[in-house]
Amino acid sequence: MNRRDDINVNLDELEKFFIHHLNKIYAAKKLLVAELPEVLDNAHFSDLREAMIDTIESVKNQIVRMEEIYMIMPAAFSKLDSNGLEGLVEESFEDIKLYGASPELRDMSILFYLHNIESIEMASFQILEMAAVKLKNDRIKELIKQNYDEAKSDRTLLLLISAKYISTV
Repeated sequence: MNRRDDINVNLDELEKFFIHHLNKIYAAKKLLVAELPEVLDNAHFSDLREAMIDTIESVKNQIVRMEEIYMIMPAAFSKLDSNGLEGLVEESFEDIKLYGASPELRDMSILFYLHNIESIEMASFQILEMAAVKLKNDRIKELIKQNYDEAKSDRTLLLLISAKYISTV
């Protein structure tokens, strides 16, 4: 078996990869910010509502940063690349509705899905941050890092809320 330790990716191909995956996160974030206010109205636990308000603001900031990246590259969002994460977000909101009659289970479902979504987005931002190093644009790397840090902070908050919520149920 012939192994190579040096990895050489063509810059044009790397940019396509980067934008393709940025599109996936961007679509999921746009859907999240559109759907969360409706779910927020159904959250029972006050700490969860506060966390969701914080998350909505974080997501709006992340969207603005991603839009700046599109301008820097220059590239435009393509909906064609967005099915995976966007589908997960849509499915999450549908599952949350299944527990409409039980405030406790609905809140646990909200926490479950928001935590999963943030975890996937964190992992995605980490990979994009590594790819941004090869793009040799410090501003793009900084914007992705800020989004990663914000997603990580949101996930940590959701974990803390989950622990507090489950101990009170």
